[in-house]
Amino acid sequence: MNRDHPEVRFGKTGVLIINLGTPDSTSWWDIRKYLKEFLSDRRVIEVNPIVWQLILNLFILTFRPSKTAHAYKQIWRKETNESPLLYFTKSQASKLENKIGTKNVIINFAMRYGNPSIKSRLYEMKDQGCENIIVLPLYPQYAAATTATVCDEVYRCLMKMRWQPSLQIIPHYESDPLYINAIVASIEKKIREINWKPDLILASYHGIPKSYFDKGDPYHCYCHKTTRLIKEKFSKTEIQTTFQSRFGPQEWLTPYTDKTLENLPTRGIKKLLVICPGFASDCVETLEEINIQGRESFLSNGGENFDLIPCLNDDTRHIELFEKLVKKYL
Repeated sequence: MNRDHPEVRFGKTGVLIINLGTPDSTSWWDIRKYLKEFLSDRRVIEVNPIVWQLILNLFILTFRPSKTAHAYKQIWRKETNESPLLYFTKSQASKLENKIGTKNVIINFAMRYGNPSIKSRLYEMKDQGCENIIVLPLYPQYAAATTATVCDEVYRCLMKMRWQPSLQIIPHYESDPLYINAIVASIEKKIREINWKPDLILASYHGIPKSYFDKGDPYHCYCHKTTRLIKEKFSKTEIQTTFQSRFGPQEWLTPYTDKTLENLPTRGIKKLLVICPGFASDCVETLEEINIQGRESFLSNGGENFDLIPCLNDDTRHIELFEKLVKKYL
């Protein structure tokens, strides 16, 4: 053996679970930095990049960080000083590590936007001797603006590596029986906890511009497929699909969650449960947009009872789903 040769670690497999991302804090600058990275992604905003950068830097990044910071402050985990999304993604990775981690299988997590970055984690895993990387994007329903942009960033990082690991990316899992069963179990658990019977369950998914759907993005179909499969397992209460979090003046996937919440009481729907099956962890979109803004809108328009069914987060059934998805590739 050549003693001058640097030590080379090898023979390991890295499993990287990747969620959307989170600002480092609720400060204006950290929020602005996060929004700039997120809203500069060409997969997220498909308009002329020169025009968009002018709009983004002159207007959006001047005014929006204050509004977004206010939303994050409402749901920030003060005891650990981190966003719920970071807290739960970290916990998911830790629990998956306890299930399938070994000396030769390393589990970690990254964020598409913000920290810890995909790049930092890939290089870390490479240095640990991971010759194979398995990536699990935490988006049950595929969309170009979510799953595909995770792939883009992973590929970009690999392009700059001198010694590349092999790569496997786990696809969308919108119809996996373990996923559907976990969602149904979460609905049944919430119904046992409340002392009223819901008139309706709203399944609210993150929206995308309708133009993306018109160009062939399958996301809309996958969301409806998930709802249909949930209905097949749970038929005690009607379930309706809506889309939230629209941004800008263009038309997005309909029906809109916020408009639906305003109008439901006028249709006699006074007792409402909301679930967000497209989110792997509770985050600003579920905890602030739905459970604070949405709740207020529904109740102020004549609703009587409102509750949010938590995301699967680090629930045992969710971790078992991740275990099944990953083990196919180990």
